[in-house]
Amino acid sequence: MNTQFKKGVLELCVLVLLDRKDCYGYEMVDEISKNISISEGTIYPLLKRLKKEGFLDSYLKESQGGPPRKYYQLTTLGKVKKEELVKEWRSFSVGVNNLLYSEITNDSGAIKDE
Repeated sequence: MNTQFKKGVLELCVLVLLDRKDCYGYEMVDEISKNISISEGTIYPLLKRLKKEGFLDSYLKESQGGPPRKYYQLTTLGKVKKEELVKEWRSFSVGVNNLLYSEITNDSGAIKDE
């Protein structure tokens, strides 16, 4: 998949996942990779930036299989940001789909010959 596509949508994916439940970094990579192939190295700088911007908080939680894990959760500001991005995404994807799947017409609405 085009790297620029991934970069553009990864913030939205993280915020949507965290709106559903608190997650630790690897868990997010695993969930997102079920739909979009990403590496661990991609997600951690993004989490750091989102936390710095006030969209996320983090806390440590004991793990049964090892050391405590760092979980991330949305802040109130993060929930607002997620809603904005979802709204933008819907508008954007409808526009792109319209371009991809509609016929090209001339000024009178007739389908243009290629």
